[in-house]
Amino acid sequence: MFGLALQTLKFRKGGFLASFVALFFGATILMACGALMETGIRSAVPPQRFAAAPVVVTGEQTFDGEALPERARIDAALAQRLAALPGVDQALTDVSFPAAAVKGADTPPERGLTGHGWSSARLTGAPLADGSEPRAPGETALDQRLADRLGVRPGDRVTLAVAGGSEQLRVTGVLRPATGTETAFYVTDTEAARLSGTDGQSDAIAVLPAAGTSTADAAQAVKEALRGTPARTLTGDARGEAEFPEALAASVRLISMSAVFGGIAVMVSVFVVGSTLALLIQQRLREMAMLRAIGSLPAQIRRMVTGETLVIASGAILLAVVPGWFAGRWMLDQLAGGGVVAPEVAYRAGWVPVIVAAGASVASAVAAASIASRRAANARPADAMAESAVQSRWLSGPRLLFALLCLGGGTALALVTALVMDGPLAAATSGPAAMLWAGGIALLSPGITRVLTAVLQWPLRAFSGFPGRLAMDNARARRIRVAGAVTPVMLATGLATSLIYMQTGQAAAAQDAESALIRADAVVTSSVDGLKPDMVEKVAALPGVAAASAYAPGAAYIVLPLPADEDPGEEPDTIELTVRAVSGAGAAGTLTPKLTEGSFEQLRGDTVVLPTTVTGEPGNRVGDTVDMVIGDGTRLPVKVVGSYEAQPGFETAFLPAELAIAHTDTGLVPQILVSGDDGTTTAELLASLRTLAADGPPGLVVADRATVEAAADDSATSTWINYLLAGTIIGYAVISLVNTLIVAAAERRREFALQRLVGASEGQIMRMMTVESILVALMGTLLGTVVAVATLAPFGIGLDGSWLPRGPVWIYLAVIGFAGALALVTTLLPTRLALRNRPAEVLAVA
Repeated sequence: MFGLALQTLKFRKGGFLASFVALFFGATILMACGALMETGIRSAVPPQRFAAAPVVVTGEQTFDGEALPERARIDAALAQRLAALPGVDQALTDVSFPAAAVKGADTPPERGLTGHGWSSARLTGAPLADGSEPRAPGETALDQRLADRLGVRPGDRVTLAVAGGSEQLRVTGVLRPATGTETAFYVTDTEAARLSGTDGQSDAIAVLPAAGTSTADAAQAVKEALRGTPARTLTGDARGEAEFPEALAASVRLISMSAVFGGIAVMVSVFVVGSTLALLIQQRLREMAMLRAIGSLPAQIRRMVTGETLVIASGAILLAVVPGWFAGRWMLDQLAGGGVVAPEVAYRAGWVPVIVAAGASVASAVAAASIASRRAANARPADAMAESAVQSRWLSGPRLLFALLCLGGGTALALVTALVMDGPLAAATSGPAAMLWAGGIALLSPGITRVLTAVLQWPLRAFSGFPGRLAMDNARARRIRVAGAVTPVMLATGLATSLIYMQTGQAAAAQDAESALIRADAVVTSSVDGLKPDMVEKVAALPGVAAASAYAPGAAYIVLPLPADEDPGEEPDTIELTVRAVSGAGAAGTLTPKLTEGSFEQLRGDTVVLPTTVTGEPGNRVGDTVDMVIGDGTRLPVKVVGSYEAQPGFETAFLPAELAIAHTDTGLVPQILVSGDDGTTTAELLASLRTLAADGPPGLVVADRATVEAAADDSATSTWINYLLAGTIIGYAVISLVNTLIVAAAERRREFALQRLVGASEGQIMRMMTVESILVALMGTLLGTVVAVATLAPFGIGLDGSWLPRGPVWIYLAVIGFAGALALVTTLLPTRLALRNRPAEVLAVA
């Protein structure tokens, strides 16, 4: 039968091409997802400035399996201990801090500059191209590319916005270009410690082994010397983590994202390939009936179909290897460009993703072929011959069982989403629910389309006349094949509407929740990197200002004590918290939460205000002291001084700004919230705040309430991820839609030829097919809307209590309009091509 399968492929190229396209794109997406997962698992971040240092020491940048939001620094004194080790030549400290070049009052500053101590300049191996090294405060040496952009040479002066202020530096030298130093400038080690606010601490220590000492031996010696400290010893590509700690968060995000995306892609792939094969096998019922009539066994028919599928799948998978590799690379580049992952993360795609994707593709194809061919293979030849003209039987026990399981699973997930999930967690069950709803409706679509055809036939007949009557008669007689065309329309519209509105809903709910915390009238921020913490007091002292508070986002963890019966060696449970750093004196006047216990004025020192969902647990109540890990991994006891009722799913804790800001990378305040006096208008308040710009830091910006609310939306990263993934899956569903409708229309060449022989004109056939395509689009849109409503209503209830989707209505109109237009084009175009041949020629070939 495998040989017969190969022979069959020669004479059914068009039909098998549809299967090939579905399998090819499915394998491509799966390989891209696998490549992204391998990239995340390997977490390869090749070092740039540290490339010359075989061993690098840095702090532990993760906690509880998650990347810390701020850099964990280490004691700079460790460098002396490491330099004294046998086999170590040098141990160089490295400190980095952000800056911006100020070019003039009318020119925006050039952001993205990075300062370092001169010790770390030795790591680049780049010699001075001109001038000398900085030896005193107020001196700097620049990378040659940076110097060229700024138009300066040794002896010139450059103004830098750094550490919340302005520094006038004299350029003493220019270094030759080196990898990773395009934006680098260097000051003395003492100045670097002052400007970075890291006195006595270091971002990393680069260890250079002595001559004759291997990297492995040096690394082992360093590990032994650092035993008992929180420092990590890195070699190979892992050294890049010391330069780019944000890449760790990217790796974790890549793994979870590709796993979820890959799972949904597998489900869509099985669904698309199965529907395509089912349609093709329906078209071959006559052929299979004749094979049965001449003595072929059902098992032989199934093996033939499986063999055909394996041949097609093998070719599709082989051709998908290279596009899959490039698709994964393209997706990583897009994610890096959107700020989702660090651009320094190296793309790693080996043979494992190819094997896994190939296995998943073959398994889904064979399973779909086996299911699709089962009925045709087991039917009696006479029944199969009868059904080859007009198929009438579709419902079987297994099909009904799987349909009920899908609908039951969708219902269960909908209940969990609405009643159990809160806030953004609602999306975790809504995506799978959408697939289950779509699967259940697809399995029952022949019966559903029969009902919808009966309902829609009257208005369509009224507007289309005789072609409409003929189209309705065809739809009733060929309802199973019509259902095959309706299903991809339903899938495309249902998934597109659900996934897009889920994202717009999440973004709107997150912004609303953040905006609801703030009642300030204005905001003071910086176009550079931030403001000094003492700027809060200066703002509060201005005329017309009632209250001012620092406001900085962050994250923290509460480490729960181990129960008395637990093994002391066990890892304790933790509670992850979204944190906002605020000023205790001004928080009550600039924030909306009303504390049920305690007060914001007590938010000083090592204290915290927690939502009631946390303080309701023993040990976390107001007055208790909890063990907390804050931004840079520092673990310290903090006292709970207040609690408030937070919106479920968007709970936020508040830390004193002086505590949280001291444990950030920059030590600066990103923005200051300001509320005006009762008698002060917004315009008067803004005018008062703008007086700071006269002698304030460079880049100071004053804005009104609208800017405060816009700044509250920090969901751009998750938005980008979801739109990219949703777009890919929707694109695959659209390919299925085009594929299916073209195959369905091309199959009817014999029917069109007979209609023309009995007197029908090409125009009448085209009008008939237009009505049919409109019917298919309407039914697919209605069923897709049902999928979307069944998904989005519980999602909205779980997200923010509203069952209505959040987002503009034009998204829904665009989705159904695009699906309708696509259904029309992909039906009428192959119909027009089929009508180009004379009827007699078509019948002779058929």
